[in-house]
Amino acid sequence: MASILSSLRYLFADVIGDDDAPTPFLPEGLPEAAASIVSEHIHLLIDYQGPSYAQLYVDRIRRFVGRPHVDTAMLCEIARLLALRMAYEDLIRIAELKLAELEAGAMARHRAIHDIRRFRLDELVAVLPEAAANSLMTAFEKVGWLRRRRMSLRFSIASKGAVSRLKSFAALKRWRLLSVRYAEERIWVERWLHMIARCLDKQPASAPALIATATMVQGQGDAYWQGLADWHAIVNGLAKPTFDGALPLADLGGAIAEARAAAMPDPRQAALKRTIAQIRARALAEHPDAKAAE
Repeated sequence: MASILSSLRYLFADVIGDDDAPTPFLPEGLPEAAASIVSEHIHLLIDYQGPSYAQLYVDRIRRFVGRPHVDTAMLCEIARLLALRMAYEDLIRIAELKLAELEAGAMARHRAIHDIRRFRLDELVAVLPEAAANSLMTAFEKVGWLRRRRMSLRFSIASKGAVSRLKSFAALKRWRLLSVRYAEERIWVERWLHMIARCLDKQPASAPALIATATMVQGQGDAYWQGLADWHAIVNGLAKPTFDGALPLADLGGAIAEARAAAMPDPRQAALKRTIAQIRARALAEHPDAKAAE
């Protein structure tokens, strides 16, 4: 309930453009060695979307403070990866970071003044509020552009016009929490956290490997979507059935590492799917009773 209320607070604050919530306190019981890391990322997320958004981060971290099998190192890693994922780099964030370079004097000779990023069309549309995004996605889907079209955008501070364009991108921050992309990111983050919790209950020794899968989902364009698809393939094919009791994997962490090593930049996921199938077949062959139950 507390998490739901927190979510409503930061969403409402963002809609009205006035997030004057106080800076969140560190979670009670947080180990001293983790305090600096969590504090650093609280301030990162305040900069990214405001204090109420940072409060959601604190609420999520609190789930693992004092939990069995979670030592300080693991808590720090969850905190670090969670913050990086919550501060995902959409075109809004990239524009903000480029503008920050300008403010920091990036026009000096030794600093790059432009950055070219390649996006999928649906990825760009997804930064808009859901109502607007859905209309555009329907239109682009009809002409076959939605998931096939790629666009390269230049994030530059080389001219007044380029800086003005960056400011227009950055202004979309006000509506980020109403966007299609944010809704998708929220679902993914919650599932990642849920899978960590299940792993701690079922196979705590494998939790570090599952936590580390967050690094599969990053960047923009095809690389982002490939990583997301590969993550779901590994979780759906190995982690979830293990937690559900349908797949008798004694070493889920090793299986995750083996599957990740097979992941290639291949939309068909041929090597990854083959490896997951082989891992499953080995596990079921070693435990025929589990195969019968499945």
